[in-house]
Amino acid sequence: MHSSRRRAAVLCGAVLTTVALSAAALPAAPARAGVPRADAAPVARLAWKNCGTTAHPRLQCASLKVPLDHADPRGRRITLALSRIPHTAKTSQGPLLVNPGGPGGSGLTLAGFVAAALPRKVAAQYDVVGFDPRGVGRSDPALDCAPRHFDPVRPDPVPLAPAVERANLARAKAFAEACGRRYADVLAHIDTVSAARDLDLVRRALGAGRISYFGYSYGTYLGAVYARLYPHRVRRAVLDSVVDPAGVWYRNNLAQDFAFDDRHRAFLAWVARHHGTYRLGTDPRRLRTAWYAMRAELAGKPADGRVGAAELEDTFLPGGYHNGYWPRLAEAFAAYVRAGDTEPLVEAYDDLGAPGASTGNGYSVYTAVQCRDARWPGDWQRWRADNWAVHARAPFMGWNNAWYNAPCAFWPVEARRPVDVANDRLPPVLLFQATGDAATPYRGGATLHRLLRGSSLVVEDGGGNHGITLRGNACLDGHLAAYLTDGTVPRGHGGGEADAVCAAGPDPQPRDARTSAATPGGTLHDLVGSRPRAVD
Repeated sequence: MHSSRRRAAVLCGAVLTTVALSAAALPAAPARAGVPRADAAPVARLAWKNCGTTAHPRLQCASLKVPLDHADPRGRRITLALSRIPHTAKTSQGPLLVNPGGPGGSGLTLAGFVAAALPRKVAAQYDVVGFDPRGVGRSDPALDCAPRHFDPVRPDPVPLAPAVERANLARAKAFAEACGRRYADVLAHIDTVSAARDLDLVRRALGAGRISYFGYSYGTYLGAVYARLYPHRVRRAVLDSVVDPAGVWYRNNLAQDFAFDDRHRAFLAWVARHHGTYRLGTDPRRLRTAWYAMRAELAGKPADGRVGAAELEDTFLPGGYHNGYWPRLAEAFAAYVRAGDTEPLVEAYDDLGAPGASTGNGYSVYTAVQCRDARWPGDWQRWRADNWAVHARAPFMGWNNAWYNAPCAFWPVEARRPVDVANDRLPPVLLFQATGDAATPYRGGATLHRLLRGSSLVVEDGGGNHGITLRGNACLDGHLAAYLTDGTVPRGHGGGEADAVCAAGPDPQPRDARTSAATPGGTLHDLVGSRPRAVD
């Protein structure tokens, strides 16, 4: 699941395997005779130091050494970076570990955001702990396989000519080979199971018998895997925008393509409803034709020599994650169609789609985790057939997403089998899911709800955003606060999947002169990322 090139592998989104979930191996079996258990690794208590910022002056930071290979707990060690906002209440409910998704998303700043966004009385009861998973951000080593992989202008994602397909395949293969060369001794240990075992070492270093967990997007899968491996260590768990555990990861990405196309159509319909502002007409079908005409023109002549077809898709992808970006994107679209003005489009690319300082790291970890977690088709004919079939019905991001994940066809490390996350040994788990989420489509929330006995599912009816709690929906946030306060979960009695239903908020309004300089989206969206590919 998916992150923008700028905030690589969010949720983010973003976003597959042919191995049946029922046949998945559970890597939590007792260790073989003579092989040390992963939890035998020595763990030091954390030494917290102040690293406060203007926004979060009470933020503290620490680091933790963990085994590279959990089957060799006294072998080579790597370093995880952690952050926390300590509790202030007289009585603490212990640590609340938070994860923004990805895979590949940094969670260090998420601790401050969650602590500030929760009701004060709730946040005061927890040590809110963020972390950079292995390979990510300030953890060491931090992966960056090919730092210039997303430099513009990339080949057109849609391989209408054999030469275009060959160019995209060459990029994907080169990225996989670069990862193999630079991190040959690390790649076999960059995966969700290893990250989940890291979490239990974090728990031990915190001196906690149990932890609470709050994960977005890919973070929901990480949380579900941790809960399967260590059910007796889970106190509470909140999973927001849920990865479908039955599609890890190939099938999830194909499902994501259709969902993103639906959200792009919703965006165009919104632009049509605001014809008075954007003056592009009231028929969404004509706007769709105009958008793809813009794409074709930029494929032939990139704006500013930098925004071609691939970069245009990257720019509009965040609109599939959050409708707060729609006004900004509509302005750029309208300027191009009505006047041939590319300046707003280039500015939008620079702000929303262009590679940034963390892109290489986030994408490298994203790819390493997804390629290692589960088997991907090794026959490119399968990829070609599946993605042309997707393109025929959902052309917005299908091939772009395919090339984003294509290094997995050439990955130098053998894949694991997905974890069967079904669980009947947990306290109640609280799930949140929007019906129109593109990065993690609704089916994922419903599936995990069935697999986690005793869980509760809160649905945002009509919502299309990704990462829906702590964004201002009082109904959703009320359920979250009640659960974190005393474990209260809603229990539906109407016979449907949802235990509680919250109405989605309204779509945004066009920006006026007073708001035109504002950055749309929201703080949490930037933290979760905009392309959690399995997620984000």
